Amino acid sequence: MPQPVLPRVEPEAVGLSSARLRRFGEALRRDIDAAQLPGAVVAIARAGKLAHLEAVGYRDPASRDPLKTDTIFSIASMTKAMTSVAIMTLIEEGRVLLGDPVAKYLPPLAALRVAEAGGGMRAPKQPPTIQDLLRHTSGFTYRERGSTPAHALYPGSSLWAAERLSKEETIAALAKSPLLFDPGANWEYGFSTDVLGFVVEAVTGKALGTVLQERVWGPLGMTDTSFALAASKRARYALAMPKDPVTGEPNAVVHHATDKTLRWDSGGGGAVSTAMDYLRFAEMLRSGGTLGAQDVLGRGTLALMTADHLPAAFNNMIADKMDPAAAGYGFGLGVAVRRQDGIAAMAGTAGDFYWSGVYGTYFWVDPKEQLAVVFMAAAPGSIRLRYRQMARNLVYQALVG
Repeated sequence: MPQPVLPRVEPEAVGLSSARLRRFGEALRRDIDAAQLPGAVVAIARAGKLAHLEAVGYRDPASRDPLKTDTIFSIASMTKAMTSVAIMTLIEEGRVLLGDPVAKYLPPLAALRVAEAGGGMRAPKQPPTIQDLLRHTSGFTYRERGSTPAHALYPGSSLWAAERLSKEETIAALAKSPLLFDPGANWEYGFSTDVLGFVVEAVTGKALGTVLQERVWGPLGMTDTSFALAASKRARYALAMPKDPVTGEPNAVVHHATDKTLRWDSGGGGAVSTAMDYLRFAEMLRSGGTLGAQDVLGRGTLALMTADHLPAAFNNMIADKMDPAAAGYGFGLGVAVRRQDGIAAMAGTAGDFYWSGVYGTYFWVDPKEQLAVVFMAAAPGSIRLRYRQMARNLVYQALVG
């Protein structure tokens, strides 16, 4: 299968300033010198052409091994966007419908209950649907996202569960975990995308990683993207600093930095990738579902995915619950979607969409400006929020045409 290419051009050829783009590396180096960040890789495409690819800092802050553009990162929840594309390919084939109840594919989830304020549980007013999973209105959460008795019943987070429980045990645990609200009535982050991955597996009869390889990673030439970090690639894997630069507390060891294995493919947070691999995926989203001659999704499907699927009354859900700079964003089918040019405390335009990873990775697509941008860093902890804002501002300030 021929790999689609992103032709490399000088920034000026696509309306970006080389001089202004140098500010990106300079800003990152200041933080690296101040021991705020081990390093980062930045990849910027505009109008389908690669205009900027830069690696600064260290792959391993202890050995000072330099970061390279093909360094591999744990992308955590940036896995979710790829899992969302996988389910949308099944929707395109008529094998899944957005309005289908989740229990149609995963019968153990037929008896889900909703947590009540007084501590009891009741039946939901309606069951969660595939659309609820995609837009995070299912009522599922993660254990660490709250301190209520309902949160305490959840099986940790995506990788916590995938390391310790079988897929069947995880589904059984989720069946006993109370929804935080009636499906469709609120927005909350959690296991929704892992459940989507289970649906993909139930429909196809294949592991999620196999489906993604067949439908996304292979066609797009994403040769370093997978759920398991191969031993032959471990020397290219980015490590975080031992201590959080904000709190001084030890950073948690990321799954892929250990010798542990995942017992199932975590569609919510289990993949590794590189900046250029993920840029291929982001550019496919920007260009309406295709990259070169490779057709992953239809243009109409991409338009549906990147529309805002949250009611207007669901205001600032992303900013209040995930990313304070993302005021004014709604949520589509797998990505956060900007509702207007202003409001948010970061550069962008109405209709841009993004998501991020808890370990410091980030991507966004701006259809109006024809931008696809990937920022990769091993920077867990709250400091990752700084780089989401910084990356956007440093890209948009470089636009000259």
